[in-house]
Amino acid sequence: MKNRLILWGVASLVLAGLVVAGGVFYFRTYSPDRIRFPLRGIDVSHHQGKIDWRRVAADDVAFAVIKATEGGDHVDDAFAANLREARAAGLAVGAYHFFTFCRPGADQAKNFIAVVPRGEPLLPPVVDIEFGGNCPQRPTPEQLDAELAAFLGPVEAAFGKKAIVYLTDDAAAAYARQIATRPLWLRSLLQEPDRDGWIYWQYHNRGRVDGINGDVDLNVLKGGPARLTELFAAP
Repeated sequence: MKNRLILWGVASLVLAGLVVAGGVFYFRTYSPDRIRFPLRGIDVSHHQGKIDWRRVAADDVAFAVIKATEGGDHVDDAFAANLREARAAGLAVGAYHFFTFCRPGADQAKNFIAVVPRGEPLLPPVVDIEFGGNCPQRPTPEQLDAELAAFLGPVEAAFGKKAIVYLTDDAAAAYARQIATRPLWLRSLLQEPDRDGWIYWQYHNRGRVDGINGDVDLNVLKGGPARLTELFAAP
């Protein structure tokens, strides 16, 4: 009986290990249906370190959205190099701003407009709204709507394109109804978003791409090459 219990325990541990390993493998290798979503992209900031953009472009990546600014005065110190080198590698490129809850939207718009160059094709500007890494205060939907409008008005006028709003799951639950008039970029790990109105879907937050050391966010675009061309075109 004792030997049987030992064998049963060992078998259970092995089975559990296989289940965990299978789950990790599924998580690491997950990718949406490439027939429905043929174009893959990444979003990056200085956290990815030095990026070899030519290797990235060769690894089935069609577009990149790059962090430019945060709040009213912070500039991502890798933005200029990332934008220049990603463009040179042939990617469709765009810029995003991390929207803080403790600075007026108008101040944040000035920061973004001052940093992101105009005059060359760019994907629509993106405003990133999430709770992680943000100010501890949580604006009401009405307060956020007012500050976001103060950001979006100048930014959309400057770049000639309607902005895209990035939302994590919890931010979407709190605010999506107030900003439904803007196209959305939704974070929904390993499953397709359950709401309409999105352009980008961030399906992975620990993906791997050649040319980047470590994890990177992976995304797909709703639509094919013609849609990407339309988004990237000059205003």
